[in-house]
Amino acid sequence: MTDSTRRYGHQDPDPQQPFGWPAPPAQPPQAPVTTPGGATVWPGGGSGGAGDGGGYAGFAQPAPVPAPEPGGRRRGRARGPIGLVAACALVAALAGGGAAALVGEFTGGSGSTSRSTPVENASSKLSGVSAVAQAVSPSIVEIKATTGQGQSTGSGVIVTGDGEVVTNNHVVAGADTVQVSLSDGSTRTAKVVGTDPAKDLALIKIQGASGLKAAKFGDSSKLRVGDQVVAIGSPEGLTGTVTSGIVSALNRDVTVAKEQGNQDQGQDQGRGRNGRGLPQWPFEFGGNQYNGDTGSSKTTYKAIQTDASLNPGNSGGALINMSGEIIGINSAMYAPASGSASGDSAGSVGLGFAIPVNTVKADLAKLRAGGTNS
Repeated sequence: MTDSTRRYGHQDPDPQQPFGWPAPPAQPPQAPVTTPGGATVWPGGGSGGAGDGGGYAGFAQPAPVPAPEPGGRRRGRARGPIGLVAACALVAALAGGGAAALVGEFTGGSGSTSRSTPVENASSKLSGVSAVAQAVSPSIVEIKATTGQGQSTGSGVIVTGDGEVVTNNHVVAGADTVQVSLSDGSTRTAKVVGTDPAKDLALIKIQGASGLKAAKFGDSSKLRVGDQVVAIGSPEGLTGTVTSGIVSALNRDVTVAKEQGNQDQGQDQGRGRNGRGLPQWPFEFGGNQYNGDTGSSKTTYKAIQTDASLNPGNSGGALINMSGEIIGINSAMYAPASGSASGDSAGSVGLGFAIPVNTVKADLAKLRAGGTNS
């Protein structure tokens, strides 16, 4: 074996060889690049689609030819970390473009990133009891009815924008003057339009009113035991008080007095005629009398029972479902006598009753016509 005397670089062909050596390439061939995700990207080979000869992802443009260095030598392609970072950046850009296209496809857009979808701050929205209270409170009023015997305090529900208000008959029965306090703090004079003692309902009209927010009536026939409810009224004169609970029972037979003489006009101020602190919402339930004597002239109606806290002053206020609809007019509650075995002071013990709103809707035409005193 003999040593080769072949020289590198450009040279004349060996006289003994039929062909000369080819010239070296302008630059070394590009090597494949492995991305951080483990994918191998080959240079050239087209876009990687079917039929382009290889099915690999390719670079968008060939690498630029480096400028010749002094002395005729060419500078080689950058290798190592710099070249790898550039290749990874290109792959990331391609992947990002594909993700944008997918988002555009699923959202029905063109894939452009110049248009953004507005996002609402969910934490700024009210929900549950707070949303119901905010929506319905402007439709609830406080009522103070004055008679020769004193003053009765209760609540009412605005049913028309021009000032019609539904309340309990026992709140305004025999009243000489009626004052209504709105949720904005203003006070207006009202007159009694009609009463129905048999249903313990009454309709009053705020004088000179317009643009008031009327409550929305629901359907009490759709109530189920366990449904969550909200009560709004003015217990003890605390206007706009909100409590919540559930529907405890349906179709309870509640008996109340029909005649004015059987009801102390101070009844919703929380003091009874016996001076023991009994709130005067006299009613009968299950054969027993609560909160005073109902007298001999009585009426019985089917009521919604609730454990939402009701106190003197809630009479005539609203019982509301979680859709913000009125489903009852609060009318009676039981509170233990001061010093009794049930408690040391009068207050709600979760036994309250409301007149179903379907009864109210059926009675409105009669109340607007003046109602009845029988």
